[in-house]
Amino acid sequence: MISFQNLNFSYPKQAPLFRNLTLEVKSGSIIGLLGKNGSGKTTLLKLVSGLLYPEAGNLQVLGHQPKNRLPSFLEDIFLIPEEFYLPSISIEKFIRANSGFYPKFDHKLIKQLQEACELSGTQSIHQLSFGQKKKFLITFALATKCRLLLLDEPTNGLDIPSKGIFRKIVAGSLDEDQLVVISTHQVKDVENLIDSIIILDNGQVILHKDLHEVSAELQFKELRSSTAK
Repeated sequence: MISFQNLNFSYPKQAPLFRNLTLEVKSGSIIGLLGKNGSGKTTLLKLVSGLLYPEAGNLQVLGHQPKNRLPSFLEDIFLIPEEFYLPSISIEKFIRANSGFYPKFDHKLIKQLQEACELSGTQSIHQLSFGQKKKFLITFALATKCRLLLLDEPTNGLDIPSKGIFRKIVAGSLDEDQLVVISTHQVKDVENLIDSIIILDNGQVILHKDLHEVSAELQFKELRSSTAK
């Protein structure tokens, strides 16, 4: 579903961020994208969605080159950025205006998700708090039924109960052929949700494994500390 082959990328007048980055990701999982600030998590999501272009190498997503931004590509991918703008219209009008861009949009599902998030179609988006706006975007993304969902820091701005709702609706709304990539610093918010992790560092993938593989390589022991006399 996502394939990076020897990809290079850098911002103008800055040192290269990615050099010969190679990564293969298949469908049917929820991936936690981890790394320290500046490691390239947000940039990676923007490359995958076609908002940034690689300088060299090959990038294929859903059988497309994202930079072409073809309708057949855009109708099957949804990105929730960390910072976003929403128009001053009601939730109902937003859904009516934008759901048509996604052929598999599930109107029944979004009503169920709105109820779970205590949102109403008559509410004005402009009057919602940041956390409520974030919850609405998440419900809309899940209702698109896109094969690829990219979520950049989705739990930022959510209170503790809302984070629990986030985990519940994501886990209960996905189909087997969907892939969700969650970029986050708040690992505790998604640790019971993700199936595998990708860790970026210095422009490279230093770890890409399923959680059960990681746990199989860990060993916990009880050690007794000796007190010096």
